[in-house]
Amino acid sequence: MPQQTPPERVVLLDAGHREIGTAPKSEVHTSTTPLHLAFSCHVFDDDGRVLVTRRALSKQAWPGVWTNSVCGHPAPGEPSQEAVRRRAGYELGMDLGIVQEVLPDFAYRAVDASGIVENEFCPVHFARSATDPQPRDSEVAEFQWVAPTDLAAAVAATPWAFSPWLVLQLGEMAARGIDYAAPRG
Repeated sequence: MPQQTPPERVVLLDAGHREIGTAPKSEVHTSTTPLHLAFSCHVFDDDGRVLVTRRALSKQAWPGVWTNSVCGHPAPGEPSQEAVRRRAGYELGMDLGIVQEVLPDFAYRAVDASGIVENEFCPVHFARSATDPQPRDSEVAEFQWVAPTDLAAAVAATPWAFSPWLVLQLGEMAARGIDYAAPRG
């Protein structure tokens, strides 16, 4: 008999972003989502373009919305950069080179049209692609490599067409003077 995989768990946080427990991911994203740990990553190629993805139409929250390259939740005890690499492999079918944290204290709360709440402490990373994307259909409907300046202009012109976390991340990076470009090294 095949061994059953335990359900994916997310790390629950208090208002000070300290761990207070875990919960199954499948039970966390509701209309009363508790604060939990996540991550967000913007993947760049060797030409300096950033990968944007359109969330699969089957996703529970923000289906069909364009967003940054990959997001997810570190498993309990899993370092954020390892979670970024794991999730990029799972969602995008790609390996990453350099991964660096650029917004260590990013947090947001947003409600989608169906009433599902995202309530995340979500450090943001930049990464360099080491392989081409081969996305999983259940995660990504479409993807596109774009110039960072073109993405910033599109988000500024039509923020409603993008995930709220991408809109907020780009705004916060601009406000902090963070260069929206591929990691060096």
